[in-house]
Amino acid sequence: MVSRELVIFGTASQVPTRHRNQNGYLLRWDDEVILFDPGEGTQRQMLMMGVAVTPIRRICVTHFHGDHSLGLPGILQRISLDKVPHPVTVHYPGEHQEFYDRLRHSTSYWDNADIVASPVSGASFSVPTPAGRLTALPLWHSLPTYGYRVDEPQARRLVPARLAEHGIAGPAVGELLRAGHLGDVTLEQVSVLRPGQSFAFIMDTGLCDNVFALADGVDMLVIESTFLAEDAETAVQSGHLNAGQAAMVARESHVRLLVLTHFSQRYPDASRFLDEARKEFDGDIVVAEDLTRIPVPSRNQ
Repeated sequence: MVSRELVIFGTASQVPTRHRNQNGYLLRWDDEVILFDPGEGTQRQMLMMGVAVTPIRRICVTHFHGDHSLGLPGILQRISLDKVPHPVTVHYPGEHQEFYDRLRHSTSYWDNADIVASPVSGASFSVPTPAGRLTALPLWHSLPTYGYRVDEPQARRLVPARLAEHGIAGPAVGELLRAGHLGDVTLEQVSVLRPGQSFAFIMDTGLCDNVFALADGVDMLVIESTFLAEDAETAVQSGHLNAGQAAMVARESHVRLLVLTHFSQRYPDASRFLDEARKEFDGDIVVAEDLTRIPVPSRNQ
């Protein structure tokens, strides 16, 4: 079973199509499960994928346009219906608290879930999570919008040959890990640093410094590419990216895997997004499709 993956429920921008639902993305990161931007219909898409609400620990809303948030009431009500036993934290732009409040109690239902409101605001927001540090940075759109990033902390990987050199084996290994040393032998002497993995989620925005800050060096970048270059003026006017810009961000930020999504209904041929992105980025690219799963790339070491 893949322990780190992105599950995609919807990939349309604003208007759903016959083949693309409105937004919805679930990041499974070991025991931390984060739902991003549940648009209208997310609950049904989860059913189609065999994904329950029970594992969800956190919900991140980038902004309060309907295609990114109208599925939130149904998800929260389902969490209550299924009697999810743990708290579920919801992050959203604090500037629009009134929208969250309306969605939170949009209809009558038996509200018995522990939903923890945690609005984001200001130049930077950061909280520790079991997956690592979750950061939110403001983006450039027609209303307050935030992108999110998850950074797993560095850890240490034991090197068997170095352990053998010092005669450390069996229960002594556990003691070394717990104490950080065993006699005169330190953990640093028998291990190497293992970089943590990282993930970024960037929806509706024009190009700005925080797009690059969020994307910097991540293993997986999920980013909107609403338009193609032929509609660049429309993209700027509406605060969106085109596929070439998204790919340029991936190139300049040294991203390992680029996931393009949030496609305008005006383009029936999704292969055009890949063609445009490939001119800017020669790394791994996925043009997201509804009801698919994408593994987070394996560790560099």
